[in-house]
Amino acid sequence: MPASDKMTVRRFPVPCYDTDVAHYLKPGAFMDLAQEIANISADSLGFGFDELQRYGTAWILSRMHIEFLNMPRWKDMVELQTWHKGFDGPFYVRDFRMLGADGQPAVLATSSWLILDMNTRRLLRREHLEDKLPLDTELHEHAIEAPCGKVTMPGDQLEQMAEHRVAYSDVDFVGHANNARYVVWAMDCLDYGQVTTQRVRSLRINFNKEVCPGDTVEIFRAPAEGGWMVEGRVGDRSSFCVEMRFA
Repeated sequence: MPASDKMTVRRFPVPCYDTDVAHYLKPGAFMDLAQEIANISADSLGFGFDELQRYGTAWILSRMHIEFLNMPRWKDMVELQTWHKGFDGPFYVRDFRMLGADGQPAVLATSSWLILDMNTRRLLRREHLEDKLPLDTELHEHAIEAPCGKVTMPGDQLEQMAEHRVAYSDVDFVGHANNARYVVWAMDCLDYGQVTTQRVRSLRINFNKEVCPGDTVEIFRAPAEGGWMVEGRVGDRSSFCVEMRFA
């Protein structure tokens, strides 16, 4: 397969509903955009949602690292690119690059994905589908070279900020809280003055356990170098943990 066919590209203006009061793209909105183009790309390569449904499975985002170099603003014409990089241990790796209105990289990201059995809600080994997926779809180019590693909450200085009951607006087409919602919850537990006057420069997030309708997520934060750590827990289990650094 030619390299040009392995990369999916979309151009669009940043819409007002994806920006904050300073007119910058919200981090959670980038997560939404990345998810959509990832679905489009997987479909075009022959291993999208409909194809995995044939085997009772679905893609699940497990980890993501995003670098916001020059946050796009409302009305900016941006170009979002994505490609499948192959494997890293149990993970399928996919990268993203957003070019700003000036054509220069504005956002870079790498993501790690797993496969969920829709009936048992258990994660499957990579080998479960490896022989069923099309070959020669990988593009060995890096937006961020190293895959996102493990993100863990510090053991002290924890502060509980909120409880969130998962409801209709949180749940996606797989039947659990959408990955972008975790970033929205994390941003919402920080000081409004900070998140509207300082830009998020990097974000690393681990999705540890799916959260389902009716679950109550307790959200904690702790200070970190240059920013904050935020964790969501259901009962005594971590559902997600995110590290955010600000400019």
